[in-house]
Amino acid sequence: MGSLAPGAVALVTGGTGGFGRALAARLRAREVTVVLADLESQEARATATGLGAHFVPLDVTDRAANRAVVEAVEAEHGRLDAAYLNAGIAGRPEGLLDVDDFLRVVDIDLLGVVYGAEAALPSLGRAGGGAIVVTASLAGLAPMPGDPGYSVAKAGAVAFVRSTAARLAREGITITAICPGFADTAIIDPLREHFDAAGFPVLTADEVAAAMEAAWTSGEPGAAYVVQPGTGPLPYRFPGVPSARTATGETAPLPPALLPPI
Repeated sequence: MGSLAPGAVALVTGGTGGFGRALAARLRAREVTVVLADLESQEARATATGLGAHFVPLDVTDRAANRAVVEAVEAEHGRLDAAYLNAGIAGRPEGLLDVDDFLRVVDIDLLGVVYGAEAALPSLGRAGGGAIVVTASLAGLAPMPGDPGYSVAKAGAVAFVRSTAARLAREGITITAICPGFADTAIIDPLREHFDAAGFPVLTADEVAAAMEAAWTSGEPGAAYVVQPGTGPLPYRFPGVPSARTATGETAPLPPALLPPI
């Protein structure tokens, strides 16, 4: 029932980047069939082949293409047990507010997650359940100064996970988010010299991949797992918001119709 076991099938978007490569290596070691989805290039195809994985071209901003890829995976491999929605970029904003850059990042980092989840759900349902693991970021919990597009997209991804988790859990599908700190991938290349000069520790791709793997095997619905160097994945404890009060000063319970389905 969608569990991580030999013969299970996993789709990884942004699959030939740092996290995707490290995750593929881990999953292949457990005899999982891995399909890496990424923008078309000979280098991407060679990367997948070198990892013993399959490759499919995908632009995650194309809603129909997401559906087509999942349908192709299920047609070729007979099932889909886990979808890792991992594609993402950082912003490169210029000026006080670069709306074009903002929309470009949100299109990939947030809408790409929504389209990927929409595409995967029917196949996961046919497999009897499974996992959706979203690569978010610490920037989704604490905004990154100077990169509003990335911060909004990752915060939105976390909110998407939390707001869909209860409903999906009823169908046997667990959705979680991974929120890594700064990691040794191409995203930090423009700032790498500053990390090196300060002696600031950054995550290895394998540390993040280990958390992604654990999210499939033991993730809790709606959880956001913080990953920092040396900590392993830790579930983030979201602070509550002040409750409404009745005229007599008592805490007002939410109407049952507004509570998430169990």
